[in-house]
Amino acid sequence: MQLKKYITQTVFASVITLAAAQAVAGGHGVMVGSAEMVPSKTIVENASASDDLAVLVAAVTAAGLADTLQSDGPFTVLAPTNAAFAKFPAGTVDTLLKPENIEVLKTILTCHVVAAKAMAADVIKMAVDNGGMAEVGTVGGCMLTAKYDNQKVTFTDENGNVATVTIADAPQKNGVIHVIDTVLRPKG
Repeated sequence: MQLKKYITQTVFASVITLAAAQAVAGGHGVMVGSAEMVPSKTIVENASASDDLAVLVAAVTAAGLADTLQSDGPFTVLAPTNAAFAKFPAGTVDTLLKPENIEVLKTILTCHVVAAKAMAADVIKMAVDNGGMAEVGTVGGCMLTAKYDNQKVTFTDENGNVATVTIADAPQKNGVIHVIDTVLRPKG
C-alpha cells in the first residue's frame, strides 16, 4: 500500500509541475496546435481556434452537438486530432458527415465525452487505485478503459482501439480537453 501511495503522490507532483510550467510558458496554459486553450472560453470556442482539431469541430457541428458542448457542462472531451481522423480509410469522414449518417456520427462523437471534469491527475489516480486501469462511461454509452502505464494515459474502446493522450489538461470554461491520437468507436 505504501508503494501505491508513493506512486500516486509522485504522479500528482509531476502533473502539477507540468501544469505550472505550461502556465508560465504560455500565459493561459496549454497549446493545441497553434491555438492556446483559454480557460475563459468553452470547449467549442477553443477547439474551433485550433487547426489540429478542425475535423473534430466540423464533425461536432454537422452532428448538431456544438450547442451542447458550449453549455455549462462540465465535460471532459477526448479530442481526436485531424491526424487521428486521417487513420480512417479514405472517404470515411466524408461519409460520416452526410445527413443520412448523422446518428452514427453523434454516437461516435459522444463516445469521446464524459459528463464530468476529469483532469489527468483524476484519471491517473482512478487508474492507479484500481491496479493501473479503470472503466469510464461516456455520454454516448460507450465504456472506455483508462490505463496509466509508462507515464502515459491511454483509453481503449470496446473494439480494442487504443488512443494515447498526447496533450492533457487543456482547460475550458465548461470542462477540460485531453487531445488523443486515435478516434474511439462504439461497439460494433
